[in-house]
Amino acid sequence: MRTLLSFTALFLSILLVQLGSGTLGPLDALAGAARGFTIAQIGLLGSAHFLGFFFGCWLAPRYIGSVGHSRAFAAAAAIGATGALLHPVLEGPYQWAALRLLTGLSVAATFTVIESWLQAKISSATRGRVFGAFRVVDMSGQIMAQGLIAVLDPTSYVSYNIVAVFCCLCLLPLSLTRRHAPPTPDAPRLRPIKAALLSPSACFGIIVAGLTGASFRMVGPVFGIENGLSQGQVALFLTAAIVGGVAAQYPVGWIADKTDRRNVLIGLSVSAIFGCLTVAWLVGPGNTTVIFLGAFVFGMTSYPVYSVAAAYANDFAEQDFVVELNAALIFFYSIGAVISPIVTARLIAVYGPSALFVFIAAAHLALMVFALYRKTRRQAAAPATPYQMVPRTSMVVARLFRRPHNGDGQGGEAAADNASRQP
Repeated sequence: MRTLLSFTALFLSILLVQLGSGTLGPLDALAGAARGFTIAQIGLLGSAHFLGFFFGCWLAPRYIGSVGHSRAFAAAAAIGATGALLHPVLEGPYQWAALRLLTGLSVAATFTVIESWLQAKISSATRGRVFGAFRVVDMSGQIMAQGLIAVLDPTSYVSYNIVAVFCCLCLLPLSLTRRHAPPTPDAPRLRPIKAALLSPSACFGIIVAGLTGASFRMVGPVFGIENGLSQGQVALFLTAAIVGGVAAQYPVGWIADKTDRRNVLIGLSVSAIFGCLTVAWLVGPGNTTVIFLGAFVFGMTSYPVYSVAAAYANDFAEQDFVVELNAALIFFYSIGAVISPIVTARLIAVYGPSALFVFIAAAHLALMVFALYRKTRRQAAAPATPYQMVPRTSMVVARLFRRPHNGDGQGGEAAADNASRQP
């Protein structure tokens, strides 16, 4: 308990980050619809966010090494607040897309700071408890953010001011903590080709996780609006997916540690295909039960894919490639996440809102077929990396800074702690 309390400032900072960033995406979708943006333009906002997220993943470790954790966090929070505040000033879909680049970069950088700080300061004996608490805080922030969506007016500048306030408030806990920031190692290299050759199934699964997760998160509000949901119901729709993802993580993880992880990916894909096509067939305006159930099923079947695929990739990785491997997995996730919002938005514009779930089903079908093919090419490795839940926004630095350290014994355990590798 004392260990968890010592990280209260970090946990509070990340809660405030989630309240700001988790609110901004759905708020932009609702505000864009109210301002007459086309569905494709709303999808562009989501793609821009994840493009900024990718650049943040790439740049943040380097800046942390140059100026330290606290200053890097302050700079990232300032960038996020600026992006939110300028929304009412720079009206228009393409201006907002540029601002979403800034906020995506900010989210990646803030999580980079917090997770690298935690990894450097905790020991092997307490790592599971600390990161378990971190996950609870992270997911709580996501759910609270959806609650804000239910009450904020998307047409008012005040709503964006509130988002910016959270971006500013997240500075206070980290700035006032008495804990000293840890030293940081060099940033990893990005070697996606080597990662793809190491585990094609895992890398393809990561791309599918980006395709499905980003499309739902960024274009899901459009799906809700097109099916007659109120603003409060859109918030519940997004929350149902988060709850479904949390509910499935631990059962899926238990199964993934007992069998070929590709079988788990195939099982998740089959379930997702069945659930998504059922929703696409039955959904319609006023049918809120099917809509909410569809979101819950989506969360159960799609959100665990990243964690299972990343654990499978790490099963084959040599210790000296773990850092670079997981940096490459972020790259593959970003590819899917950048592409999918704008693609699904265009599909909805042409074929109607059900196209969102058809697209998700098609992505899972591709993953199922590819995983079945790979099973004919190579046997699975014995699970070497126990599965562990990773929230969709937090996939950046738990591995990026996992290098052996010498000296205080705090960073050194990270290299030996294979059991806590995060995808």
